Amino acid sequence: MSHRRILSLWFPRLGAERVLRVHRGLGDGPLAVVAERGNVPVLVSLTQAAEAEGLRPGQPVRDAQAMCPGLVTRPADPEAEADFLFALRRWAGKFSPWIAEEPQDGLIVDLTGCAHLFGGEAPLLAQVEEDCAGLGLTVRSGIADTVGAAWALARFAGRRPQAARTGDAIDSESPATRSRAARRRPWERGAAGFSGHGAIAPPGQTRAAIGPLPVAALRLADETVTELARLGLRRIDELSGQPRAALARRFGTGLVRRLDQALGVEPEPVSPARPPAHFAVRLTLPEPIGLEDDLRAAIDRLLPQLCRRLAEKGRGARRVRLHCVRADRGVERVEVGLARPSADPERLRPLLAMKLADIDAGFGIDAIRLEAHVTEPVHPVQHKGGHAVSGEMAQSRGAGPAMDDLVGRLGARIGLEAITRLHPADSHIPEKTATVLAAAWSEPAERWPEPPVPRPLTLWRPEPVTAPDCPDVPGAFRWRGRLHATGATTGPERIAPEWWLDEPDWRSGVRDYWRVTTAEGDRLWLFYAHGAGLSPGWFCHGRFA
Repeated sequence: MSHRRILSLWFPRLGAERVLRVHRGLGDGPLAVVAERGNVPVLVSLTQAAEAEGLRPGQPVRDAQAMCPGLVTRPADPEAEADFLFALRRWAGKFSPWIAEEPQDGLIVDLTGCAHLFGGEAPLLAQVEEDCAGLGLTVRSGIADTVGAAWALARFAGRRPQAARTGDAIDSESPATRSRAARRRPWERGAAGFSGHGAIAPPGQTRAAIGPLPVAALRLADETVTELARLGLRRIDELSGQPRAALARRFGTGLVRRLDQALGVEPEPVSPARPPAHFAVRLTLPEPIGLEDDLRAAIDRLLPQLCRRLAEKGRGARRVRLHCVRADRGVERVEVGLARPSADPERLRPLLAMKLADIDAGFGIDAIRLEAHVTEPVHPVQHKGGHAVSGEMAQSRGAGPAMDDLVGRLGARIGLEAITRLHPADSHIPEKTATVLAAAWSEPAERWPEPPVPRPLTLWRPEPVTAPDCPDVPGAFRWRGRLHATGATTGPERIAPEWWLDEPDWRSGVRDYWRVTTAEGDRLWLFYAHGAGLSPGWFCHGRFA
């Protein structure tokens, strides 16, 4: 019977060692990566030299600098660390094609049927340590039948973990007391098969391998570990002997689930993330170029290849980036966006041509790279008869590829975010009947709901009107410093505020709207606010065409 074999790789100093790889001039002194936790800057990753000074992750930066004045700090960069972990996942593909990322600092590798290619599991771990040493990385590894057991061995086998501060833990005792202790914890003595930075649990012996490890090796929350320690349950074998029903009632099903996953009772598959699709083409030139016509000719050669790759995957480009590598090794970049994803070269070429004037060729351009770094799925459109097409165009009010191209060209000049369109909103409040959306990321409205009565062409915030404080339409009123005589009137239309929202402009209560035509020909939208003591009176809200 074949057993699944899982390799867990843990990089405990990933953040700090990534910084050392990027900034070679920092030397071998103590270095720490800093991030804010609760508005307090704390250490999140340390080099070996920093740990030798007595520093630890989670320690405030002020305390750490007091202990180690020569400490060098750098801010955390989660995105760069995620990219670095992704690169390590590609490296780990030499051991198995089935790899999943553990958030922040680990990898899970399904080694089933692969270890013999490296001479066995022990030589494979030796190869892992040799490769990581060449990369300047610290790694701890564990191999077991389950993901949970391999994770536990990589992080807790052969080392002494931080015990829960319960008052009776050994870490709470004085150093002299600990030095006289005759019996050491099993994980201090080393797990079976432990050597160097790797631990191997023989097939079928998962329970015996992880039993001496602390309960924190089950990937439990700190609060759960502390509560278990208060009950005297510090090791996995002590926990596994307890009734499951009682554990589930007190700590929830998550504790039992983690225990079953580590012991292999509940399956936990390795789900590798699909590698992201890259859509990029490159052209290396025999001689440097610097004319816009030459750049257009290069783009004409690259665009069909890029669009063909997009079409094969059923994707369309949303944003396209052009990289021009100059002879002095400088790089010029321009980027364009599309209102709709497309894999049509004729829709991309004009947008890129508009940006060529922004490229500084310097002493010449040696290489050109065209990349569609933001893509979306595209779906085929069913073509219909001329009558149906004309009806749909009338409903969409001119929407289509021509409108999308226009939005794209304008966006190349002023930015796609600056081009907006109005969409109907579900509200009876006049100024809230429409919402503003970015034209590049929204579809035009098919139809606007008809209002109960005509609405004015222009709306503004209500402006006070000097008139008698009476619900009846005044014969004359003063607005914007002018005296207006009332002509024809239509109304009223009563609109009540949305009681579930607190709108400052609607605290005056129910309004009665009137369409008023003045003697001068102005068509205004006036309303009387029934304020019940709070800002009652007449106001002007808009103007009709």
